[in-house]
Amino acid sequence: MSTARSSAHAELTDPPRTSPDDFDVRELEKRTRLMRIITRLIAISDLGSREIARRAGLPVQKISDLLAGRLEHLHADELNVLRRTLEPEAPLY
Repeated sequence: MSTARSSAHAELTDPPRTSPDDFDVRELEKRTRLMRIITRLIAISDLGSREIARRAGLPVQKISDLLAGRLEHLHADELNVLRRTLEPEAPLY
């Protein structure tokens, strides 16, 4: 059996993904939009990554992940906390 045939068969028989790491497309779009907004806010902010993380109550590594584009390491609620930290009048998504 060829590799293409076996992987096609596996796709048909694999159960649907339900782990928390799997992304709904709309959720991923929402998080991507928030990431872009937050990245811009960080760029114009006078605060450093450590201070932003401290004010948001998040580890500095989360800020580093965001700036490196590793969106899968951040949840929407963490992104909303960051946005509110940088822009107090920000609406929730």
